[in-house]
Amino acid sequence: MSTEETPSTSRSEALAASSATTDPGVKKKRRKMPRAAYEAELRRLQIELVKLQAWVQHKGLRIAVIFEGRDAAGKGGSIKRIAERMNPRVCRIVALGTPTEREKTQWYFQRYVPHLPAAGEIVLFDRSWYNRAGVEKVMGFCNEDQYVEFMRSCPQFERMLVRSGLIVIKYWFSVSDTEQERRFQDRISDRTKRWKLSPMDLESRRKWVEYSRAKDVMFENTDIPEAHWWVVAADDKRRARLNCISHLLSQVPYEEVPPRVIELPPRQMDHGYIRPPMSDQRFVPDVYKPEPS
Repeated sequence: MSTEETPSTSRSEALAASSATTDPGVKKKRRKMPRAAYEAELRRLQIELVKLQAWVQHKGLRIAVIFEGRDAAGKGGSIKRIAERMNPRVCRIVALGTPTEREKTQWYFQRYVPHLPAAGEIVLFDRSWYNRAGVEKVMGFCNEDQYVEFMRSCPQFERMLVRSGLIVIKYWFSVSDTEQERRFQDRISDRTKRWKLSPMDLESRRKWVEYSRAKDVMFENTDIPEAHWWVVAADDKRRARLNCISHLLSQVPYEEVPPRVIELPPRQMDHGYIRPPMSDQRFVPDVYKPEPS
């Protein structure tokens, strides 16, 4: 049964899954965005991200961007494209692993607080405290009291962050069951991608509807005016990345900071410096030799 036919599937995901078929005049499968057009627009947006980065440093802003969604929905690819042209000292990616036994006894939000941005920083959370509303709830990694307390305290926690001056932006990447299946099969067949398929990812396929219900409840309780959820229709990876970056740029009003003038100083003269013999150094083998001219 497809996503749009499943009664329990969230409305936003059903709309995303059926967006290419609602108009009878449109072909069922959307045409993939041409690579040249995608790369040209991506470069333009990445230049804007660099401008945003300079503005964040100039104004001492603090931005936390949360990425959640279905497994294989393309969160990682979007995060990579956002961060790849930015200064890693300004724009950090946080992807926490399984909590330690000690962390399990802490206040739930405690392990995330040290990773929040300071002035002049952007932090991209590749999954976040919303683990409790999704995987922990569905897989039984938390009890009902912990889950209920999270739903009650999470909006308050985020309001506190916003009141402190932090900008919180939350994205949910939505992918249809058909497209997720295709991406899972691609990961299985591609040895460079197989590591992306964890046992938890495979289990999530069996619990598709339960995840949908958990996501709906999460939205109902945590979509607050101070920090809305924004859904990214992610069946088309290229368009999803561009749409996400474009929207992110629209959420933080910024101006271009004039770049500082850089002049290369003259290189220091050798003043009798003698380079050690090349034979004293160990070089990486020249396996890939240049083609003879």
